Amino acid sequence: MASALAGVFALPALASSHREAPFLTEQPKVDGTDLYMFRSYEPGRQDFVTVMANYIPFQDPFGGPNFYQFDENGLYEIHFDNNGDGKEDLTFQFRFKNTSKSTALPVGGKQVKIPLIQSGPITGVNPATLNVRETYTIDVVRGDRRTGTRSAVSMGGGSNEFDKPVDNIGDKTFGGADGYEAYANQHIHNVSIPNCGNGRVFVGQRKEPFYIAVGRTFDLINLNPLGPEANGNRNDLEGKNVSTIALELPISCLTTAGEPVIGAYTTASKRQGRLINPTPESGLNTAAKEGGSWAQVSRLGMPLVNEVVIGMDDKNRFNTSKPTGDAQFIDYVTNPTLPALVQTLFPSAPAPTNFPRTDLVTVFLKGIEGLNQPRNVVPSEMLRLNTSIAPTARDAQNPLGVAAGDNAGFPNGRRPADDVVDLSLRVAMGALCVLTGANDALKVGCKPSDAPAGAAPLTDGVRKTAGDFKTAFPYFNTPISGNASSGQ
Repeated sequence: MASALAGVFALPALASSHREAPFLTEQPKVDGTDLYMFRSYEPGRQDFVTVMANYIPFQDPFGGPNFYQFDENGLYEIHFDNNGDGKEDLTFQFRFKNTSKSTALPVGGKQVKIPLIQSGPITGVNPATLNVRETYTIDVVRGDRRTGTRSAVSMGGGSNEFDKPVDNIGDKTFGGADGYEAYANQHIHNVSIPNCGNGRVFVGQRKEPFYIAVGRTFDLINLNPLGPEANGNRNDLEGKNVSTIALELPISCLTTAGEPVIGAYTTASKRQGRLINPTPESGLNTAAKEGGSWAQVSRLGMPLVNEVVIGMDDKNRFNTSKPTGDAQFIDYVTNPTLPALVQTLFPSAPAPTNFPRTDLVTVFLKGIEGLNQPRNVVPSEMLRLNTSIAPTARDAQNPLGVAAGDNAGFPNGRRPADDVVDLSLRVAMGALCVLTGANDALKVGCKPSDAPAGAAPLTDGVRKTAGDFKTAFPYFNTPISGNASSGQ
């Protein structure tokens, strides 16, 4: 039963949410790639929940001179449902601003603005040598994200404006190989959340934590799905960076009385109107004029959903939807195409034959009873976490999560090292059906004979462990330096 539970809450899929919808290929700054949520396992922080939303995929470390900035005309949000009704009860909203210092040098008797984001070595928060200052504000909204009660999150000293570190330009800029992390750590801010207590926030570039054999997977699964689970294939994201919004929040802030299970999803929105400025004036954000109401363009809860589960024609529509409207996509769950594709490519691995796929529907929309299903759940897709389950120390974590008896891992939330690819692929091919015959308490609507390949240990051959990540908030590793080899 444990081995089947590990992936049951995920839709079948093979890759994370990078460039997953046609519109987002044109809007990488608001492309959400992954969402993580778990009880903090940093020593002494077990009474907190860490949630991390990643944006701006496939960042080459040497992305100068502008590098990778969040969208000034975007609204980034992390939503929490604390009563299982599929609606946001608490939303944290992030807005960004980039300010040019117009740094100039005297050249031939004239002051001329420099073409770089930095004018010298960078140390500390907002140094004079940083030519572009990136800042952000955080609002917490209770109730509906647009009409609810709004309050500003502040630092201990009372300021509501937070500095974001510039990306890891290179070792010379930050004074050596270890200089960037010391600089970035100065941007971990202690925050005061109205009517919620104190927490921490970090927004900035990190090394891409998601791992997968991307190239082989999208080349018609050009790999041995029964090969070694670790070191069998190359992690194609190993040389990439990503931009992270990380929050550490008190459990008491996120839960409601008598319900320990919370759900979360992240969205990004853009203004509905845009006018291209044919003659932009001097400045960083003058090439277009944007206005009108917010329009959601990116949505991400459970990993891997939109990329290879939702049909191509509906990917943009999924990104604009809310969890309460997920019934419109039900056919993609009850009659998933991924298992049929696997069977076509590997005839020796027949797809499950039970339709509708109630084994996927039940756990995808509700969570697992006794693990992370709210008592009064309304079917809706989001990442769910039972906050009453104690965190597992980093060195004791298993990347197969619940499947390996580690109930603090996926699908009960998601930690950096959890192998969501392998687990989701196995469940897609009917792992739950195989378990049904052995345990009638797990009612998923199918039996072992419905899933001939349900017991196969399918894998993409890439795996990490918690030891590959940091022990403390914000957990993800130092981004790759801009002067590192592109082949890293």
